[in-house]
Amino acid sequence: MAGLYIHIPFCKQACHYCDFHFSTNQTKRRELVDAICKELILQKNYLGNQSLKTIYYGGGTPSILTPEEIDSIQETIRQHYPLAETMEVTLEANPDDLSLEKLQHLRQSGINRLSIGIQSFDDAVLTFLNRAHYAKMATDSFQDARNVGFHNISIDLIYAIPGQDHSQWKKNIEQALALNPEHVSAYSLTIEEKTVFGKWSSKGKLEKVPDELAANQMEMMVDILEKFGYEHYEVSNFSKPNFHAQHNSNYWKQEHYLGVGPSAHSYNGVSRQYTISNNAHYMQSLHQDKIPFEIEQLTREDKINEYLLTTLRTSWGCDLEHLITLHHYDVVKTHEKYLDTLQQNGLAFLSKSNLTLTRKGLMLADKISSDLFA
Repeated sequence: MAGLYIHIPFCKQACHYCDFHFSTNQTKRRELVDAICKELILQKNYLGNQSLKTIYYGGGTPSILTPEEIDSIQETIRQHYPLAETMEVTLEANPDDLSLEKLQHLRQSGINRLSIGIQSFDDAVLTFLNRAHYAKMATDSFQDARNVGFHNISIDLIYAIPGQDHSQWKKNIEQALALNPEHVSAYSLTIEEKTVFGKWSSKGKLEKVPDELAANQMEMMVDILEKFGYEHYEVSNFSKPNFHAQHNSNYWKQEHYLGVGPSAHSYNGVSRQYTISNNAHYMQSLHQDKIPFEIEQLTREDKINEYLLTTLRTSWGCDLEHLITLHHYDVVKTHEKYLDTLQQNGLAFLSKSNLTLTRKGLMLADKISSDLFA
């Protein structure tokens, strides 16, 4: 089974922290949707005969699309791709886009999972982040989604926000739990160079939250969410039992997926494919039936390192036998002393066939993974 990612590169306005590829100029939105449909047709053989198990609309802001634009993409997929009998079809959405009419149409078009970018339940924080919605919109849109029949809803939250203390963060978590979502994704605010926050930071107008405070807020979140029955199955992701995000889990399990649209990535086990991050060039190329992408052939070391980087972020951890069988890489023999140190410091669990990180270790997942690279 395979996955399909569709990048919708449009937003109403730019959030101060975001460095994803998007445009606030929507004059050519319909033309770009047509180009995405054309790319879907041109790429239909990329995944071979594998049926699509998941479809994920990301961005940007996919909920900005009109019903007709969503239907156009959905119909193209149905016509040109083999589909699994049961599928997870996720659409990222902003609360200010989710009218009752829009929600009803999303259900009718085949979307069965929403990922709502709430980020915070504090209006002052939302203004600081330059979000286009207010807290009441967030709770109202969530309840409306429930009322029209969405039974698999994820919400996004951001912590480690300058000026937000632990009590305010705890209140955000409690307000999230009051909605009773099936899934929660929570990310530490990062200051990216080319964003508004990055520019403020370079001028001394914004100070990054200390790592210790960010770690404390993550610990608080894990404690509270686990107490209420959520599984901490990936560094930034929590779900009720049987509600893991299937599409994202397939990334971490290194299943194959096709990415369509400007800036989208694809992976087929042998190579990675990167589509150009430029809307105009993307559309011009598709007009000529060409897909503007670059291909990176993966070396043995690439495959080993990616496997370590993705699996050590998860609750199921790294299958050591997998690395030996497929890549002839024995992590235990290669890094025996380092692994002993990790265990002694309470950062990892090592069994005969599996390596997983403790809660403390997950805080350092990227560093530990890189230390184990081939």
